[in-house]
Amino acid sequence: MSDVNFTPSGPPETILPDPDPALLAALGSTSDLDEMRALAAAHPADPFAWASLGDCAREAGEPDITVYAYYRVGYHRGLDLLRKSGWKGTAYVRSTHPSNLGFLRCLRGLGEAAEWIGETEEAERCAQFLAQLDPPG
Repeated sequence: MSDVNFTPSGPPETILPDPDPALLAALGSTSDLDEMRALAAAHPADPFAWASLGDCAREAGEPDITVYAYYRVGYHRGLDLLRKSGWKGTAYVRSTHPSNLGFLRCLRGLGEAAEWIGETEEAERCAQFLAQLDPPG
């Protein structure tokens, strides 16, 4: 086993770019599921849109598998955005940076929805990944 060496400032962090302010305003001004779907369709690469759609679908009583699918899309689009932002799989993605919250919400939602549909191993992987990316304290 080899040692992990960190820089004096600690492990690296990845900070996602700020989402479109107009998208955030639109997401914050509606709880209508059809409007959320339209926003996700208009902003398919933005994990904030998918996280909000997943949350809204859950609140609207959509089937668990549908909610799972929304969060899964957001999670994968978030991974694409992380890689584009220089993440190589080892840096933190902290919730203290508001621009990271869309991806982290998708990851958390995916883990919860995986549990609902009986994907226990995936739920556990999501919880572990979330704890690695954004450890408490």
